[in-house]
Amino acid sequence: MAAQVAQPSVLETTYKVREAEGILDLYFYRRVGFQLARFFAKLGMSPIGVTLLGGFVGVVASHFYFYRDLRTNIAGMVLHVCANALDNADGQLARLTGRQSRQGRIIDSVVDHLVFVSIYVNLTLRALFAGASPAVFLLALVAGVSHGLQGGAADYFRNAYLYFVSGGSRGDFDSSCSIRSNYKAITWRDEPWNKVLLALYLNFTRQQELASSALTRFREQVAQLFHGQIPNWLRQQYREAAQPAFKFWSGLMTNTRMLFLFVFLIIDRPTWFFWTEITALNLLLMYLLYREANMCRSLLAMGQQANQP
Repeated sequence: MAAQVAQPSVLETTYKVREAEGILDLYFYRRVGFQLARFFAKLGMSPIGVTLLGGFVGVVASHFYFYRDLRTNIAGMVLHVCANALDNADGQLARLTGRQSRQGRIIDSVVDHLVFVSIYVNLTLRALFAGASPAVFLLALVAGVSHGLQGGAADYFRNAYLYFVSGGSRGDFDSSCSIRSNYKAITWRDEPWNKVLLALYLNFTRQQELASSALTRFREQVAQLFHGQIPNWLRQQYREAAQPAFKFWSGLMTNTRMLFLFVFLIIDRPTWFFWTEITALNLLLMYLLYREANMCRSLLAMGQQANQP
């Protein structure tokens, strides 16, 4: 009798892909997010509505970080965790109800950025009112730019993984070229809101492609070699090569960043969060981009050899 293939649970169908999920995501945020997604589905709430709710909670949480009072800060941390659970729930709701959309992904990204901008502003003002030099604004700006590069590169790596292991069937890994075409195809007069969203998305994707230039070139060259059809052997090789890196890339994702933030708030050293972004996390980013470039070079060599007559 043939062995039965285990079917994924309903919960697992709401993951992007299991191996790309962190430990905290798998055993806390995705489980909580799934229950929230089912609740919002019963209410008939849209994924974008959940995204906006999570953004509102996150901005409120960030204001609690302005005060030099531990109890207030802890209240902000609790709200921040709630906001992150909602940030998981919106995507899970979209996958659960089949309502995934590019517009939803763009709005989710914009809201995530707004929450962390609010956090940076409140931490900067807190430091300034505590007697810090006005130079703290420059420190926060450099940290914020670093944060954007780190988060964008981590998101790009994960979306590339989803794209390559699925054989190119996942639509999350957009190129700036295709987005630019979509942007030019609509007018400000007819679709002003979509025009704004695509402009933001185009800018964000360009930054990702520049930061992860080796991965961008790899995608383009694979498309040329195999005419848009990723062979099964390359999908498997990509999975094996990229999967071990997730434990390092997780250091640049939200959960690790929140952990650093909470620790520095508890010890009343919020500006150390900025320095961590600029030093430790930027060094980690450079290492991961170097590792990514080597991986792409090795896989491309295999692809070129396999494509020879």
